[in-house]
Formats: sequence, C-alpha cells, structure tokens
Amino acid sequence: MEHSIKSELLNFLESFISENKRGLFKKTIEYRTRYITVVLEDIFQPHNASAVLRTCDCFGVQDVHIIENRNLYEVNPDVALGSAKWLTLKKYNEGKNNTLDTIGKLKSEGYTIVATTPHENDTTLDQLDLSKKTALLFGTELNGLSDIALENADEFVKIPMYGFTESFNISVSAAIILHQLTEKLRGSEYSWQLTEEEKLDIRLDWVRNVVKKSDLAEEEFFARKRNRNK
Repeated sequence: MEHSIKSELLNFLESFISENKRGLFKKTIEYRTRYITVVLEDIFQPHNASAVLRTCDCFGVQDVHIIENRNLYEVNPDVALGSAKWLTLKKYNEGKNNTLDTIGKLKSEGYTIVATTPHENDTTLDQLDLSKKTALLFGTELNGLSDIALENADEFVKIPMYGFTESFNISVSAAIILHQLTEKLRGSEYSWQLTEEEKLDIRLDWVRNVVKKSDLAEEEFFARKRNRNK
C-alpha cells in the first residue's frame, strides 16, 4: 500500500478514537525503536512471558521474536496488561531448527546477536557496544539458552550479582537489561528511531487494535475511495 493511501487510512481510522488517544499514539511512536530487539527462546511460563512483553512496551522496544522449538509461547493477560497489542510479535515455529533460522534472519538484517547468559567471554551492560543493531537472546527459565543459540551468538552479556543466588529470572533480567541499554541508546548519537514508514505502519496496527470492527471500517474507507475515483 502506498504511503499516501496509508496516511489517508490512518486519518480515517483515527476518527473513531478519542483525541487523547490519537495524541498518545503520536507521542509514544517517537520513542519506539527496532535498533534493540528481544528474542525469546522456548519461554513457557505465562507469567514470565507476559512480564517480558510488558517490559518491552515500557522501554519502547517494538519487536519481540519468539522461538517455539519445544514450548508454545503463552501470554497471561493479567500480567501483560494488554501490552501485546502494542508490540510486533514474530513467531518462529515452522522449521527444523527455529533458533538457527531466527538468528540467521536477524544477522541478515544487520543485528549483532547478544546472548544474555554468564559466559567466560561475557561483558557487562555498561561495556556492551551499541554501535550496531542489537538482538538480545533470552533462554528458558530452567535451562537458559540452547547450545545452538550460544554457539551462534556474537557476544555475551551478564548482569553483575553479589549475592548467593546464581541468576535472576527472565522477566527481571529483561527489565534490568532493557532499562540500562535503552537509556544508553537514547543518550547516544546512533540512529535508533523508526523510519517514517515504520511509524505509519505501527500506528495503523495500533489503531486497528483499538477500533471496534476495524476491518469493516477499513472496507468502508476503500469503498468511499473507489466511489470518489469513478
């Protein structure tokens, strides 16, 4: 769909929502980023899965890549609080090795693959280089990331800990890591913002998610447009 037509469609659909919500969409989209993205491998506990989505929304990370090798990704609506409808969720579950497929796709898009796990060659959050787009890999609650994920990661990052417990759960790890890295990113000179086309596409998705029977409204828009062009 051409940019101009998408803009017209957005204006039409936004006429069905409040002025306050339209303003909130315009404000929020300016803080969204795809420069940092999150990859979840076989996360299966609904509470943790939903908490990660909520964290991504809060820190403006638009895309979440979900690898389903053994476990289906389930969202607990009481924890997610509707955050899933503001995010772009991309699931990978059709291949023989969905982890490798996901990593390969992200690398082809210019992402550095960063595994979030203690490792002999790991780095701390403040040392992590954000000069390239970064995909953060999080593994299962019980076993962490798979061997394939670790073997194909470009870098490893850890959260310093000083107590007896060996690790945080995934939702806490995601919150700590995304808070620090998104703050660091927004204070940098890197081009982390969305393109104008991406902003338009995402705002369209948001409006479709909140307008009742948006598909019928969209049909009405195109019907009117066809009639005007006769």
